[in-house]
This record gives sequence, structure tokens and C-alpha cells, in this order.
Amino acid sequence: MRTLDGGDREYIVIHLNGKARTGACDSRTLLVDFLRHELGATGTHVGCEHGVCGACTVLVEGVAVRSCLMLAAQAEDLRVDTVEGLARAEGLEAVMNDLQAAFKRHHALQCGFCTPGILMTCSDFLARVPDPTEQQVRETLSGHLCRCTGYTNIVRAVLETARARLARHSRGDTGNA
Repeated sequence: MRTLDGGDREYIVIHLNGKARTGACDSRTLLVDFLRHELGATGTHVGCEHGVCGACTVLVEGVAVRSCLMLAAQAEDLRVDTVEGLARAEGLEAVMNDLQAAFKRHHALQCGFCTPGILMTCSDFLARVPDPTEQQVRETLSGHLCRCTGYTNIVRAVLETARARLARHSRGDTGNA
């Protein structure tokens, strides 16, 4: 960290969605606020601010983390992935990854407020558990609050993505995971 403004704020560098980004924060700035207000990654939502709802979930070094419970300074020099990093650029357009596309196909979102956090948790989950059961998916989702979907379509989308990734893997195709 490099001190700014007489010691009140400091510059930190994080690797946001694969790119080094620098921003200023004070010692009490939460990662969710740093991402949204300093770096403009507004796909990460602020919900309960107590780590209960899961709306602010991001990946830190590949692990799902509630960004409302982590200080921005703790993420210095670490890789932080947000929902904005799931899609890949193809020319001037962003193309959804396979999990996002499955959410769209299965109508696994309604208002969309909780969706970024759920997508990030499911990304971490599928990386660790490539062939999950329905019960495992439901247990993973139990850490997220959604008032709109009833979770059924989310479970379907996650299971479909897992099956498709396993099929691609067995064919030797790395695909769009």
C-alpha cells in the first residue's frame, strides 16, 4: 500500500477479472464498496451487509467470498473475480459463459439482484464439485437469499451446466466453462 492524503487513504492493487487495477481506500473500506465505488464493478451487489444474503459474493483467489465481510486492503495483490468477468469478449460484444447461458435458458432469475452472487458461488462450487447431486446444489444455494425464483430453475441450470461440462471434458473439449 502507498499512503495518500496525509495517511487517510491508501492505494491498493487488486487483479480484477484478470487485470491489475489500482484504487484508493481507507483501512475500513469493505471490498464490496471498493469494487463498486472505486473500480466501477457494479455487478457486485450490496444486500444485507452482514454476510447473510450472498448478493455480494465474489471469488477471491478462486474461492467464493462475501465481499461485505472482507476489507479491500485484505485483497491487495490478490485475484478477485466478479460477475463482470464471467462473460468473454468477442469483438465488441460480451458472450455469456455456459453457466450464465443456462441461467437464461432456465429462467433462473427474476429481478436479478441476487443473481451475480449466486453465479459466483456456483462458479466456485462447480470448479470444486464437477458432478454434483441436486442435494449438493441446493445446499450450496442455501447460503443465498432470493425472494423471486424459488431456486428450482437455478438448480436446473447448475445441474445442466455440470452435465454439459462433464460431457465436453469426456470428449476432450475445453468449451466455454
